[in-house]
Amino acid sequence: MIWVRSAIFNAAFFAWTAIVVVVAVPILALPQPIMIAYARGWSWCILTMLRLICGLDYRVVGREKIPEGGAIIACKHQSTWETIVFFAVCDAPVYILKRELLAVPFFGWCLIKSGMIPIDRKGGSAAMRKVIVRATDALTRGRKIVIFPQGTRVAPGVKASYQPGAVGLYTHLGTSIVPAALDSGRFWARRSFLKHPGTITLEFLEPIPPGLRRAQAQRLIEERVEAASDRLLAGGRGASPRAG
Repeated sequence: MIWVRSAIFNAAFFAWTAIVVVVAVPILALPQPIMIAYARGWSWCILTMLRLICGLDYRVVGREKIPEGGAIIACKHQSTWETIVFFAVCDAPVYILKRELLAVPFFGWCLIKSGMIPIDRKGGSAAMRKVIVRATDALTRGRKIVIFPQGTRVAPGVKASYQPGAVGLYTHLGTSIVPAALDSGRFWARRSFLKHPGTITLEFLEPIPPGLRRAQAQRLIEERVEAASDRLLAGGRGASPRAG
């Protein structure tokens, strides 16, 4: 049954996304807030499809820890799910994403119009400077910058190094950074076709105030995200995703 539900969801996901990005072409000429609201609607529909088709819902813990105005959210990355959910959780999130996505016809144009920040992962310090300029503009507009500090999806329980990008933004922008943990990989695994029923938890943790030294901030991000992610995973053991 899980295979059938997953196949239906995948077909619905790609069909709906294709329709949305094509219909979005006229919106490219309109003010950016309209495109952001449009993307928020797309996110809501995808999350609703997950719940209705796959029985996969989510809950948000610690939402009150997200400060008003601009801030950085450094989130654990286990699944495609977290590339979708922040449009439903935050008013106008800005993702730091790989530059190659902008080359996708229609979809890439929507990303650009929404104000997403591309990064050339092989571009070194020059690429980071460009990210900082765009991130500064996003912060002044009160937007939340979402970055995955490990730089790639990491399976639950697997340890992987944290890249310097998140703490680099924190240092240069002089703003708070909100670590975030989740257990999405238990239900929608990395590069997996299957979407298991259950409830994903997205947990926002105690913010790291501006002004800390780079090494200290890096350590706090890693410690808080990993400890909370391990706790979420341990809480799910013995109560694994329900059979479909």
